Order: sequence, then structure tokens, then C-alpha cells
Amino acid sequence: MRQMKEMHWLQEMAEKVDFSGTAYVEGGQEQGFFQRGYRNKQEKLLFDKHTRFGIASGAKIFTAVAIAKLVEQRKLTFNKKIKECLAAVEFPNFHPDITIHHLLTHTSGMPDYFDEEEMDDFEALWQQLPMYRVRSGSDFLPLFQEKPMKFLPGKQFYYNNGAFIVLGLVVEELSGESFTAFVQKHIFNPAGMTEAGYFSFNKLPGNTATGYIKEDDGYRSNIYALPVRGGADGGVYVSVSDMARFWDALFQHKLLSAEVTEQLLYPHIEVDKESSYGYGVWMKRDAAKIKKYYVVGFDPGVSFHSAYNPETGQKVVVASNHDAGPYYIVQAIEANWG
Repeated sequence: MRQMKEMHWLQEMAEKVDFSGTAYVEGGQEQGFFQRGYRNKQEKLLFDKHTRFGIASGAKIFTAVAIAKLVEQRKLTFNKKIKECLAAVEFPNFHPDITIHHLLTHTSGMPDYFDEEEMDDFEALWQQLPMYRVRSGSDFLPLFQEKPMKFLPGKQFYYNNGAFIVLGLVVEELSGESFTAFVQKHIFNPAGMTEAGYFSFNKLPGNTATGYIKEDDGYRSNIYALPVRGGADGGVYVSVSDMARFWDALFQHKLLSAEVTEQLLYPHIEVDKESSYGYGVWMKRDAAKIKKYYVVGFDPGVSFHSAYNPETGQKVVVASNHDAGPYYIVQAIEANWG
């Protein structure tokens, strides 16, 4: 394994952006690992390849794969309307034509529980609903289920966490299992993701990074800033080596058939001239060719970026227990790693 700490360009970038976390590169016969900072600042505990990080919205791809698994099992289609999947859940103002496809591609037009056009402080959510009471998808419903639509289904791309909460409820309804149990059985276990899990703040396993929020007088942990347990919209914990295993399992069709995997990874929505969105995954394009698939996540005290290059099979995974940093580390690796 190449010692990335010896690469001055990476060390310089990490210092410039005050990066705290780990970076892992794997491709062909090469591997590289880099760490800077501490998973626990008070105890000065270092990171390693197996340190678990919360990855915020980086987990949306797991929800998309779970939905795709139900499609593969013929319990669902991507064009199924949500009113046909969740008859017992009331969404009085939702458009009746919202489909699973719309939810997966952020084109449903449904309201979100955290609307960035109306709010900029994620922690303000918990004034209305205490974070320690949010342990499942249904716990989020009072925050958005009666809000009005933002636009008609399919009219535009608008990133929506609430849509993935609804997808998690669909998984539970059609599988008869909890969302987290379904993901564990159909994604984490077959992919060999031994460190991954939807852990509660008050039951975190060993070697888990504490998330830190920077304030004028130093850093505080994010324990009061996020739901006590993550779910279908984000908040799972994985290690960087776990995420590399996930990319391998996905592209080697260990999780889904080739046909359903192709539907998952298809560029369904053109977001801008260079970026598209599939089902729970971003894509960077060069003309008509996809250069990389990637996922990102940001929460208070959490930031994450992981990419897969379909031409070379290279995986890049960068996880941080600060609010930002991985984007710049990934850029440095992609520009300098050879």
C-alpha cells in the first residue's frame, strides 16, 4: 500500500482546508491510505482504514439499491405511484402521479423536511421535533407530509431528502422488514461491508469517528445536531474500506442483476452541462461518456465524497468528521494520483 502521507501535494491540501479524516484509493494492484486529525479530539485517537464515519447523504445510494432490489424481486416497478405503495400513509397535498422514479431522481416536486430555500440552519429542525425522538422514517413525517407541492412531478430537479424518507417507508411496506434490516441483508452483508451500520448516537461501536462542529471557542461534537439514528435519507456509518467494497460489489453485480444495475446507473436527469443524476448517484460526464460515478454527503460535523471510475475501476473514498474538506482532497487525488 502506498503511504499517501508522503505525498506533499496531499498533505498541503489537507492542511490548507483543515482536513480531519481519512482518504483511501484502490485500483488495480494499487492501494493508498491517508489520515489526518483525530477521530476523538479529546483523547487524540487516530483514524485507520476501519474507522467508521457518518456519511450523511452519501448513503442515498444504499436506499436506491434497496428499491432496485425490490424491483428485481418483482415487488415494485420504478414507475409505480407512491399512493399505490403507501396507502396507509396520508400525504393530503401530494400530487397523485408521483412515482418511485420521481423520488429517486429528486424530480417529484414534493415538499422536503429541510427546505434550503426556507432554512439554512439544520439544527433548527429539532426545535420542532427533538432529535432524540427521530429513530425511523415515520418519525420525519410530521415535518413535511402536509406541506404543499413545490412543482408538478417531473418538471425539474430539486434535491430532496424527504423523498428518500418516503422511499425507505416503501422498502419497509413491501419487504415486511425494517429499512435498516433490509439494507443489512441485501447490501452490507453480500458486499462484505463488515463495519457498516445504522448506529444510534447512544450505541456507537468502537473505532467510530465523532463528528465535530467548529465554533469561535473550538470544536463541539454533533451529538445534538442530527437525528439520534440515520435512515433512508442518510446517516449510515461506513469505513473507507467498506465503501470501496460497496463499489466493487455494485459493479460486479453482487447486489443486483446487470439489467437492474444498468437502470440504477443510467443518467436519468441532466443536472447541468457536466453532471447527471441516476438513482441515488451522481455522474460526471465528458461529452456523452461517464467519467465517474460519485456520492457526496454533508451534515453538521460530517462530510463525505466517494467516486468510482468505470474505465479504470479506481475507487476514491474520503470521509471527514468536519463539515467540509473531502471535495478538495478528492480533487487533489484525481489530479495527482498516477
